[in-house]
Amino acid sequence: MKTSTSILKTMVAIILIAVLNVSSSAQDLPFAISVEPVNFPAFPGIQSFVAGHHDGKWVFIGGRTDGLHRRQPFAAFQPDGNNTTITLADFDEKQIWQRSVDELPVNLREQLQSTNMEFVQRDTVLYLVGGYGYSEELDEWITHPFLTAVNLPGLMEAIQNGGPMAPHFRQMGDERMMVTGGQLGLLNNRFYLVGGQLFEGRYNPMGPQHGPGFLQEYTNAIRSFEVLDDGNDLAIQNYQEIIDSLNLHRRDYNMAPQVFPDGTQGFTVFSGVFQFDVDLPWLNSVDVDEAGYSVNDSFQQFLSNYHSAKLPVYSAVQNSMHTVFFGGISRYYLDADGNLVDDPDVPFVKTISVVSRLADGTMTESKIGELEAYLGAGAEFLPVEDLPIYSGQGVVDLDNIGTGKQLAGYLVGGIESTQPNIFFINTGTESQASTKVFKVFIEAAPTSVEIIDGEEFFGLEVAPNPVTEQLTVSFGLPVAGQLSMSVVDVNGRIQLSESHDLSSGKFEMHLPVHTLSSGTYSLVLTSGKFQTARQFVKN
Repeated sequence: MKTSTSILKTMVAIILIAVLNVSSSAQDLPFAISVEPVNFPAFPGIQSFVAGHHDGKWVFIGGRTDGLHRRQPFAAFQPDGNNTTITLADFDEKQIWQRSVDELPVNLREQLQSTNMEFVQRDTVLYLVGGYGYSEELDEWITHPFLTAVNLPGLMEAIQNGGPMAPHFRQMGDERMMVTGGQLGLLNNRFYLVGGQLFEGRYNPMGPQHGPGFLQEYTNAIRSFEVLDDGNDLAIQNYQEIIDSLNLHRRDYNMAPQVFPDGTQGFTVFSGVFQFDVDLPWLNSVDVDEAGYSVNDSFQQFLSNYHSAKLPVYSAVQNSMHTVFFGGISRYYLDADGNLVDDPDVPFVKTISVVSRLADGTMTESKIGELEAYLGAGAEFLPVEDLPIYSGQGVVDLDNIGTGKQLAGYLVGGIESTQPNIFFINTGTESQASTKVFKVFIEAAPTSVEIIDGEEFFGLEVAPNPVTEQLTVSFGLPVAGQLSMSVVDVNGRIQLSESHDLSSGKFEMHLPVHTLSSGTYSLVLTSGKFQTARQFVKN
């Protein structure tokens, strides 16, 4: 490991800045979103589940039937909170059919009651990966090492008519699929398993060396592959893996299909947790496409930081991409006066927000409403089947939805919390798996929204980028304390590192980088509970 004793060649203290520098400006959003409750008393309470659709109905598998997991290892992720029921739902008729997973072979029934599986649907087959939960067979909490295919038409018929379910599942073991809390996307018949972690053992917020202990390994990866599926056997081929131990070190995030300004399609990895050595969400995003990935450090997402229900919307006429997030959990929220509040405890929020990517690539964030309660975390948005979709990737085609208010789909499940911050007081009664169902409407009508222009803790900037000899690092430190500055390569190895005790203020530092090999690096600043990073290229 290389270290530098001369990173801080120049420091210029300037005026103290506010912890959050917030301003706003108005722009027109080309659509409006509204949410209305649905009376569906039979719908079960589930969160962090998977869902697939066929012929106007939806199947729900896995997840949990309780609320936010408790802090104590003996009480967290208990088997009696596993969702052991497969539910088939008809939202038009407000009708459900249910079957227990207990009739299935052991490997199937254990994976199908796990939480935070990754999933994506190709035609009428729903593919499931990994998931975390208790294995009765092993008497241990594990991440499941399976890729499972679900024949949705056959399973739905079996559930409705009492036939055997097992013939409609196929499962293959592969340790590369041993992931929970990531996301699974499908682009041009190639699967993208992004982020997430391997978690073995009992959850313990005190860390892996306390109590019963556990193993936690972030994948730090984009794993892409093809799935050969002849209706009988499954096989993975053309497997590739990209590792970035800094920027892909995240889980429990939102990944949404996107149409980028140049017309290419892919995904954006939004926010997620946790930063290195700091239990706070990432605020930047990562774009993924067939050519690879790129990190967007020029945009910070404040209003939605954990996995929640989401709705991607694209207008080819305006060449603008918009992703709507419904509630969930976030470090930041807007108070009654419109001030951006930073809560490091990362509370449940009611915020409905949208991140927009304009034709020039600029990204903005706005609040466009609120849910009726602290909902949305671990929930899913279910599009209706006649919703116009752009190029089949699950992105709503705004230019073809018609006039007036249109039903886009349903917001279902997730955690409902009684208050924003319950983690440290959680006895199991402060939250529950939501039984509520909401209709989500979209209307192609210009709507004026206020852009959130917040500055995260450091307001970090680096220049020039690319750099050859010396990197100028500019940032603010609102609170006096120790600052750690590190340069990390794409494999997570620290190449340069130094710590300093600094007063509050604004600083400009000059960092010699001429000894670094050519390549991509991240400059990471850490102070107390706060951390941020900016990517740069060394020529």
